[in-house]
Amino acid sequence: MKNISIEVVEDGNIEQCRELCGELMDFQKSKAVLAPETFDNMNFDNRMKKRYENALAAQVILVKDAGTLVGYSFSVLEKAGGVKVPIPDWAPVSGTQKVLGLYPEWDEPQKIGSLANLYFRPEYRGMGLGTKLLDAAMKWFTGLPDVNLVFIHISNGNDEALDFYLKHGFTFSHDVFGGFLKAVCKSIT
Repeated sequence: MKNISIEVVEDGNIEQCRELCGELMDFQKSKAVLAPETFDNMNFDNRMKKRYENALAAQVILVKDAGTLVGYSFSVLEKAGGVKVPIPDWAPVSGTQKVLGLYPEWDEPQKIGSLANLYFRPEYRGMGLGTKLLDAAMKWFTGLPDVNLVFIHISNGNDEALDFYLKHGFTFSHDVFGGFLKAVCKSIT
């Protein structure tokens, strides 16, 4: 660890996160106790890139060590409620199962902040970088109009991540896709 820098992607070049996003999917699979094989169907294109392109707004923050990417966060502004959100292709449920999705089923659409990814290579964990990126994401969310709630979806089995977010003021909201993910949320009003 020579020279840690943190930068916001300003030019839309999220492709540089492809390798780390793949590492995140592998990490989540290694932790999962429920349907770990589901992570085999998740990748940069159908998780990060698709969500980035469909978001109302998005922010990607990179952490580099001497110019080498070692971690990132990915946050999005989305609209939830009012319309049943389709179950993603990668979700470990059939379209006919009655399960809660990423967000509660509100009657009226709301703008929702979502910290979609926060990942560091193992040797960069425990250095306070996760807190810095979480704080930066929350600051970004508070600057967006009409956003009162931020969600984070944590893969099953990743108790360390769940504890991290709970210690930072998030509360448990609901199980997603039958417990495949845990949703936590925090008000920013």
